[in-house]
Amino acid sequence: MNLKQIKTFISVANTLNFTKTAEELFMTQSTVSKIIKSLEDELGTLLFYRAPKIELTEIGKAIYAQSVNIVTLMESIPLEVENFHGLNKGEIKIGIPPLTGSSFFPKIIGEFNNKYPNVELLLFESGSKQIEHRLEEGKLDIGIMVSDPFKNEIYNSIEFIRSPLRVAINKNNPLSSKKLISFDELRNEKFVLYQEDFKLYDKIIERCKESNFEPYIICKSSQREFIIEMVVSGVGVAFLPDVICMETNRKNIKFIPLEKPNIYLNLSIAWRKDRYLSHASKEWIRFASEKLNAVVL
Repeated sequence: MNLKQIKTFISVANTLNFTKTAEELFMTQSTVSKIIKSLEDELGTLLFYRAPKIELTEIGKAIYAQSVNIVTLMESIPLEVENFHGLNKGEIKIGIPPLTGSSFFPKIIGEFNNKYPNVELLLFESGSKQIEHRLEEGKLDIGIMVSDPFKNEIYNSIEFIRSPLRVAINKNNPLSSKKLISFDELRNEKFVLYQEDFKLYDKIIERCKESNFEPYIICKSSQREFIIEMVVSGVGVAFLPDVICMETNRKNIKFIPLEKPNIYLNLSIAWRKDRYLSHASKEWIRFASEKLNAVVL
């Protein structure tokens, strides 16, 4: 069964006249008759009574309703494509790190939604490792994750921030008077660290090992407010990107730069090179990159 057969069947059912159908579809009457006969043979049932006049059989009436639905759906496909291209529909699955996501994306998401209200954004909050894993599995379209030049063969990426880490420390801590802090000076401090699915966790642990000590980790979190409150309460020290430090206004906490070499949070908008990217996803990347003044890597 093909679309030409279905459309011919619908036309005959509407006109109940082979000659009128032939004129309507720019065919000969014999061609119309052959198409209907081949369709009846294929289905193994009679669709029309031919005498004394052309009429739909009961099964013909049932198939007519289904045939109209099929043609309607087929004709709606070009419209669906136009809608997607016009961003009247769509769904984008985006991975965003909770630590820095709130610094950049609420406003962007709000403005994008105002411009494209019928495009649904499905957000997944986690560290870069989990976001990268979900991108690999095809569960995300786009990921906001730590830039990794070694993954350039796998991902297209647009970097939008390079922010040095600072030591977040309670003002009552003797180290809070220093202008710079080395990792060696932190060996006796309690650490409030990120969850292990954050790549920053690995970088901090690596620097501790380079200074020949294992950090005393009192707790791990992915939530910036919790981390800040732990420092405010004097529980331990933490490491926060400068972009977050600038947004934090608390009286009893100081943010002190690390001695070189510093640790940087480099974040990029990333997507896999080998996966299809919808028009909606491409537009979100363009829109977000423009707002963030991002740089293609």
